[in-house]
Amino acid sequence: MKSALIIGAGPFGIHIARRMSQLNCEIMAVDSDEERINAILPLVTNSQIGDSTNEDFMSSLGIPDFDVCIVTISDSFQDSLETTALLKELGARKVIARAKNDVQEKFLLRNGADETVYPEKLTAIRLATKAASDDILDVFQLDSDVNIYEVRVPETWHNKTIAELDIRKKHHLNIIAIRTSDQLVVPMPDMVLTTNYTILVIGSIKDIGRTF
Repeated sequence: MKSALIIGAGPFGIHIARRMSQLNCEIMAVDSDEERINAILPLVTNSQIGDSTNEDFMSSLGIPDFDVCIVTISDSFQDSLETTALLKELGARKVIARAKNDVQEKFLLRNGADETVYPEKLTAIRLATKAASDDILDVFQLDSDVNIYEVRVPETWHNKTIAELDIRKKHHLNIIAIRTSDQLVVPMPDMVLTTNYTILVIGSIKDIGRTF
């Protein structure tokens, strides 16, 4: 069971807390606003009202005891930056910080963040990718180029086996899973694809664009 410190109990922090609680994590939430703490309280193990830029307050939380510290502050980048740096100074094992743009992302990484999350950018990428093609249903970003895409099986692939289509050689894409009507299955070379299925493929955005 992992332990997490979530700093910032706004909507983004609440979404993280909800999912982590479903995964049986121990969670402490910190925010300077009592109303936000009251809102997140049902989802967390413990909570504290306080200033995350105050060294004495943060020291009292036992920062090194948490497996991960997640900074979700969105209304003050200065507070987010100071909090991120302070967490590292206090011995945080891993710090993940929210960024709202590329500049913030760079500063957070330079000042102690091990990893950043950029929700608006991820949402925009997913929306743009799905809007660009009727056959692309979703995208799961891995890096700036190679991603996992869920796509409809094209008409030209209907009733053909994976081996027969030779997708890796012809399109430079790899099928990693197939979603039938009721389950997700591991692809086998002799499996016949139909337009009732969707497939999860990994590849570059350039190859996806040319294929779908």
